[in-house]
Amino acid sequence: MRLRHPPRIPTSGGYPYTVRLDKQTRANRAQEQHRRNRGFFMNCLNHPEVPAAAFCRSCGKPLCEACKRSAQGTVYCDEHVPAETASTARPATTTAAPMYSGPPVADPSVSPGLAFGLGLIVPGVGAIYNGQYAKGLVHAIIFGLLISIISSGSARGLEPLFGILIAVWVFYMAIEAHHTAVKRRAGQPVDEFSSLIDLHTRGSRFPAGALVLILVGVLLLLNTTDIIPLERILKYWPILLIVLGVYLLIARLSGTAQADGSAGNPPKEVQHDQR
Repeated sequence: MRLRHPPRIPTSGGYPYTVRLDKQTRANRAQEQHRRNRGFFMNCLNHPEVPAAAFCRSCGKPLCEACKRSAQGTVYCDEHVPAETASTARPATTTAAPMYSGPPVADPSVSPGLAFGLGLIVPGVGAIYNGQYAKGLVHAIIFGLLISIISSGSARGLEPLFGILIAVWVFYMAIEAHHTAVKRRAGQPVDEFSSLIDLHTRGSRFPAGALVLILVGVLLLLNTTDIIPLERILKYWPILLIVLGVYLLIARLSGTAQADGSAGNPPKEVQHDQR
């Protein structure tokens, strides 16, 4: 019996099963079909007149050569490029504007009179009232050190001088606390070791307060462990004046040098205009 139609050969994707294709050829044809299904031959989304050359891995957006961003071995658009490579892929053209912090906010709850009274009654409490705890501790330590020098007999004829220094120090702590409270009430910024006498130069971050606390702690430890009695250490109290004088001299000279350097070197804009 004669058949009208020849038997059909099962096919897959337009190719008969009898045709054996290598693995690479099948992968290329599958990739081509996938590209056709996704519309690979469309134009760039940002530039409709330019054919697309790649697609973003995150959103599938068609991209031309100018819009695609290569990162981590694949292609991204500008919106989905990783943060670590965004700076290298697209350089910044503008600089950030400085942040405006606003006008200082006054604090009417701060009482300069109360700060003065606390600083006059108890050493260091005026600074603690202003929130300067480290400075209050330094005030109390210095006051106790002056009392210890007189009571131990290490002054050796300079008792009147140390008596005057104690009185001056008491009024200094009170006036300094009042001065800081006035600044806080007006909303002005106050650092931890601000005082009437500025011992800090601009651009210098020498931790003078921390070193003073460490030195006093070491001396008290030597006294309590009976390694070196405090009476013997207090005999060398003039060394403190020498160290303070050297520190003030270095700070003064460094500040003068910085001022001369800034005066001799005009800003870059001025130098450019002069050229």
